[in-house]
Amino acid sequence: MFKPRALLGALLTTALIAAAVPVAAEQGVRVIGKTVETTHAPEWPAPVKAPDKAPNVLVILTDDIGFGVTQAFGGPVPTPAFDGLAKQGLRYNRFNTTALCSPTRASLLTGREPHNVNMGNVTNLPTGYDGYTTVIPKSAATIAKLLKHGGYNTAMFGKSHLTPDWEMSAAGPHDRWPTGLGFEYFYGFLSADTSMWAPSIVENTLPVEPPHGDPSYHFEKDMADHAISWLRTQRASAPDKPFFIYYAPGLAHTPHHVPKDWIARFKGQFDAGWDAVREQSFERQKKLGIIPKDARLSPRPDSLPAWSSLSADQKRVYARLMEVFAASVAFSDHQTGRLIEEIRRNGDFDNTMIVYIQGDNGSSAEGGLNGLAFEQSSITGRKESFEELKSHFDDFGGPKVYNHFPAAWAWAMNSPFPWWKQIASQAGGTRNGMVISWPRRIRDGGAIRNQFAYVSDIAPTILEATGIRAPATVDGVTQQPIDGISLAYSFEAPTAPSRRTIQVFEMMENFGIYHDGWLAGTLPKRLAWEVGAGVDRKLDLEPDERRWTLFDLDKDFTTANDLAARNPAKLKEMQALFWKEAARNHILPIHDYSQGTAGRPSVAADRREFLYTAPVSRIAEDAAPHTIGKSFSIEADVAVAGKDQGVLLTQGGRFGGYAFYIKDGRPVFHYNAVGADQFTVRADAPLEPGAHKLAARFVIDEAKPGSGGMLTITVDGREVASGRIGRTVQGWMSHTEGLDVGQDSISSVSEDYDVTQSRFSGTLRSIRVTLF
Repeated sequence: MFKPRALLGALLTTALIAAAVPVAAEQGVRVIGKTVETTHAPEWPAPVKAPDKAPNVLVILTDDIGFGVTQAFGGPVPTPAFDGLAKQGLRYNRFNTTALCSPTRASLLTGREPHNVNMGNVTNLPTGYDGYTTVIPKSAATIAKLLKHGGYNTAMFGKSHLTPDWEMSAAGPHDRWPTGLGFEYFYGFLSADTSMWAPSIVENTLPVEPPHGDPSYHFEKDMADHAISWLRTQRASAPDKPFFIYYAPGLAHTPHHVPKDWIARFKGQFDAGWDAVREQSFERQKKLGIIPKDARLSPRPDSLPAWSSLSADQKRVYARLMEVFAASVAFSDHQTGRLIEEIRRNGDFDNTMIVYIQGDNGSSAEGGLNGLAFEQSSITGRKESFEELKSHFDDFGGPKVYNHFPAAWAWAMNSPFPWWKQIASQAGGTRNGMVISWPRRIRDGGAIRNQFAYVSDIAPTILEATGIRAPATVDGVTQQPIDGISLAYSFEAPTAPSRRTIQVFEMMENFGIYHDGWLAGTLPKRLAWEVGAGVDRKLDLEPDERRWTLFDLDKDFTTANDLAARNPAKLKEMQALFWKEAARNHILPIHDYSQGTAGRPSVAADRREFLYTAPVSRIAEDAAPHTIGKSFSIEADVAVAGKDQGVLLTQGGRFGGYAFYIKDGRPVFHYNAVGADQFTVRADAPLEPGAHKLAARFVIDEAKPGSGGMLTITVDGREVASGRIGRTVQGWMSHTEGLDVGQDSISSVSEDYDVTQSRFSGTLRSIRVTLF
C-alpha cells in the first residue's frame, strides 16, 4: 500500500545525505557511501616529491689515491675531470678520511663515525666487538635511503665493500647490499677490488658474467657506460625528479689495470725516482697555495730506500710500476669525466652538487718494498722475489697480473705528508684531496677551503643542500645521531672557522685524535706490508706501550715537526682526550683483527659435506667449502661418451684457487697457489666411455693454512694419478671469485682451459665435497 508519509521521509533522507556529502568534503571528512554519488571525491596517495629546486647530487669516491697524486693538488698525474671541477668549485685541503676502504665508505654514506656503524675495519676482517662487526645497523640509514624517501632516484656504480662476508652469498640477507642500503640500482662489485679486465660484477643482487674475448673491455669504461645509460633513462622518464649517484671507481686500488696506450703516455715521467717526484710535488703544492709557503717537507722514513741506492734493474721496474699507477688514475678520471660531461650535456650541471673525493685513504704501501706482480701474494702469505716481479715487466697493467707499486711510491704520492693507507693516526693515511662543485650555489670558483673536515661530514652537507631533514625514524627504526657536521657553511664563507673541532681516529691499531688544531697519534707497530697472512702480529705490544707523535697543525701543516718530546703536557692532555672519545665512539678495545674472531657468523664454516646436483656458478667464498688448512675430497658422479672435457668443480680463478676438470678425456686437478706456484696432477689415460665415479683427494701435511700435501686422483676407486701440492693459500681462497660446478666463470684457475669453453660436455650427476 502506497504511503505518502513514508515516501516523503525517504526523499528527505536522500536529500540530507546528498547535501551532507559536499558539506563533509568541505570539512575534510571522508564520507564513504554505497555509491560513487554518496562517496568522497577520488583521492590518491601523494607521491613523494623532493623540495623545490633541490639539486642533483653526484658523489665520486676513488680508491687509494693520496693527497699528492692529482695536478689539482700539486701532484704529477693529470686528471682533467677532477682538475676542471677544481677550477669551478672549491678545493678542501684539510679534508680527512678514515685511512681505510670500508670504514670511509660507511662513514661517507651514513654520516656517522665508522665505529659507530660497526665498520672499524674492512668487511674482510671483522671481529666480534661493538664497532668492528662490519654490520651496519638499521639505526644508521644511509644518505641514499634518506634521499630516496625524500623524492630522489638513487643509483650506485663501482666498488661497494660494505657487505659482511657471510652476507655476500645468494642466501643473503641483502639488507646490506647496495640495493638494501637505499640504492634503487647497483652495478659494480661487492669486495675490496676486482680485475678490471675480468671483473666480478653484480647487477643489483645478481652476478653478471663479464664479456670474454673483447680486448677493449675494461670495467671502468663499462661502469661509466652503465652510469650514463641509467642517467639517460632516468632523465627521459622523470626529468623533474632529482637524482643521487654514488660513483665509486675501483682504481687506483690494486690491481692497477689499464690499457697499454694510457701507460705509454707516462713513459719516462718517473725515472727521476720517488724522492725527486715527492719534492717536485711539494714545490708545486706551495705554488698552488695548497700548502703554506713556509711548509717543511718531512724526510723519507728509515723503512724506505733512497732512489739513489737502487740498482738499474730496480729503477727500471719500479718506474714502470709507477707509470702504470699514474695511467690507471688518469684513465679512471677520464671515464668519470664522461659521466660529468653527460650531466653537462643534459643541462643539469649548474644545479648538480658534485662531491669528488680523490681517495678513500692515502695511497697504499701494501705493495711492500719491491711492489707486487700479484696482490694475492701478500693476502695468501706468499713471498715474491724481485726476479719474479721483473719477469712480468711487460705484463704490468694487463690481465695476467694483479700488480701493485712499491711502498715508497705511496709515500711520494701522499706528499707532503708522511705515512700512508692504514695509518689513521698520521696525516698521510687520512688526508685526501676533495673538490665540491655546485655552480648555482658556489660562486667562489677555484678557491681553496682550509676548514678541517671529516668524511662523515658529507652526508649532512648533502642533506642541507637538498633541504631534506634527517628523520627520527626510518622504516620504523629509531635513528642514532648523525656525527657529521655540514660543510655548507664553508661555501660562501672562505675564512669561517672550522666547525669540526675534534675528531678521533683508529684503524688497524693506529689511533690518534685531532682537537683545536692539534693532532696526536701513534706510530704504527707494523708496516703496511706486514699485515697480510703469515706475518708477526706483534700481539704482545700493548696500546699503552705505543709511541706517540704530536703536531700543531696550525703552524705545521705538513706534520714535519714532532712536538711530543718538547710538549709532554699537551701530549698527555691529547692522549686522555683520545681515550675518552674512543670509549664514546665504540673504538675500544684496541685490538688486532686476528683477535676476537671466535664465533664469527658464517654460512658454511660448520659444514663438512657439500652436495651439488646441478651446474651452478658464483657461490660466494663463505658459502663454499672452507678448504683452507684442511684435507678434503671431491667426488664426481659422471658419464662420458668419449673424450669429453670441461670443469667439474672449481673455486677461485686466475689469481688463486683450485680446479678439478677433464682435459682430453683425462681427469686433472690443478692448485693455483698464485704466481709461479702452480701444481698439476694429471691422469695418464683418458676415461673409457660410460659412467664413472671420479675423486680428487687432498691430504694436507699439517692442518694449518698454507701447508702443502699430497693429491690423489681415482677413477672408480682405482688410483690413476698422484702428486704433491707444494703449498696452499692462506687468508682467502679468492676474495673476488667464487665456486663453480660444471663450468668455470670470470677467469680460469688453470691455463689448461678457457672459461668460454669450460662447461663440462659430459653428464654430471652430482659433485660431493667432503672436508676432513
